[in-house]
Amino acid sequence: MMEGWPAVAWLLLMTNIADWLKPVQSRDFTTKDIILLHPSTTPHPGAFKCFTCQQAVDNYECNRWAPDVYCPKGVLCPADTRYCHTLHMMDNHGDSVSVTKRCATLEDCLFTGCASITGNGRVCSSCCEGNICNVLLPRNDSSAVFTRTSPLVSSSRELHPAALSYIIIIIIIISILLTL
Repeated sequence: MMEGWPAVAWLLLMTNIADWLKPVQSRDFTTKDIILLHPSTTPHPGAFKCFTCQQAVDNYECNRWAPDVYCPKGVLCPADTRYCHTLHMMDNHGDSVSVTKRCATLEDCLFTGCASITGNGRVCSSCCEGNICNVLLPRNDSSAVFTRTSPLVSSSRELHPAALSYIIIIIIIISILLTL
């Protein structure tokens, strides 16, 4: 009867070792992380927060080290920012190369979607309205969208020449950055 105990002890030891060797989970943020890092108290009426970072290596690094800053909102603010903007650059394999997140105006959000960069990967842009709404990254056309909680004042959906120039400038800058 005692001969079975070493086998049981060996099995328990291997089970514990297997638990230690489990694969690492994704580094995406959860709701719990947001609550811990970004309390919802607002010192300014009508203000809101966006994750903000400049050319972070991935979404985790951007969200983890994002400055705790309120975006200005309202017609009296010099920059009437009401949205959160995300620009995500990926390599040919879909891995993150650069993540930039910031507060944005309506004009900044006229172009959303994805575009291929000649031989260097892909860039996706998205905008959203709401407190800390830019948690996730746009990776394809179904996630690179402009999400609003209130209707637009103007129903015009055409792309203005100034916005088209803005898009072309962004693509040129991204191409230059990727060749460095």
